[in-house]
Amino acid sequence: AGTGRLVRVKEKWMQQLMSGNPAVVLRLVASAYNVAERAGSIVRKVLHSGELGIVEKTGANDLQTQADRLAQQSICASLSRHFPKVTIIGEEELPSEEVKEELIENGQSEEILQKTCPPEYSELKEEELVVWVDPLDGTKEYTEGLLDNVTVLIGIAHKGRAIAGVINQPFYNYQLGAGAVLGRTIWGMPGLGAFGFQLQEVPDGRRIITTTRSHSNKVVTDCVDAMDPDEVVRVGGAGNKIIQLVEGKASAYVFASPGCKKWDTCAPEAILHAVGGKLTDMHGNPYRYDANVKHMNSTGVLATLRNHDYYVSRVPQSVLEALN
Repeated sequence: AGTGRLVRVKEKWMQQLMSGNPAVVLRLVASAYNVAERAGSIVRKVLHSGELGIVEKTGANDLQTQADRLAQQSICASLSRHFPKVTIIGEEELPSEEVKEELIENGQSEEILQKTCPPEYSELKEEELVVWVDPLDGTKEYTEGLLDNVTVLIGIAHKGRAIAGVINQPFYNYQLGAGAVLGRTIWGMPGLGAFGFQLQEVPDGRRIITTTRSHSNKVVTDCVDAMDPDEVVRVGGAGNKIIQLVEGKASAYVFASPGCKKWDTCAPEAILHAVGGKLTDMHGNPYRYDANVKHMNSTGVLATLRNHDYYVSRVPQSVLEALN
């Protein structure tokens, strides 16, 4: 039966190729790409307005701004208009209200639509897909002007696994000053690859750990120290830390704390998987992204481009017990 299904999937895949009709998941990624770019421009616009509209959610390290609110409205309304059966879970709890038409993005990335969907995803239906949205990852850094830490994250999951991700960096290049073209969007899908950046690895023999800059405690630092790092890079934003891994600025992202959520890790995990990396909890177990899972990544986050098992093996017993 398994072989028969594989043959049918391949036939359907060939039909799609011949008909030029992209698979649902590929269309969703192509929309998410443009939607993330629109959200990035909203994030820039709010900053330039100077009216950040900051509110504390659970405390001074957990903030929400006007950019978070507008970007999430834009992302969720745009995607649900074109993919009404997809489950969309956003970070911000917002009152249901009419979303202004100027926030809606209807475009799709032609470049992504031209790609060939991996056969294992070519038959997926809208109602089987879950989208996890962090409209502004690194909000605290955003309010402090650490703009290279800020990302927009849109992750797509199927049967609990992250299968596609889009990350927009609204302020990429901002250090170049006036006249620089701001922003870039990277995306990836296991079986298809990752695009929009140059994949690099940390030089051989160097062990660089990236970790939180604002949510640290003794368990977090004990775990980082146990990795025997040559260097520790403390930056904000989960999306930003995964970019550090794929661009050769860090060997591992180590966060032995329950502070991270599913919308922080879904998109980055898919991109990391697309280039052979791995993201798990501190015990080495994968996270699930089904619609009904709890949002908190309560057993920490460990992400690597290479040698994941080595880093899992270095996690101290005391840390594992603290994160049970």
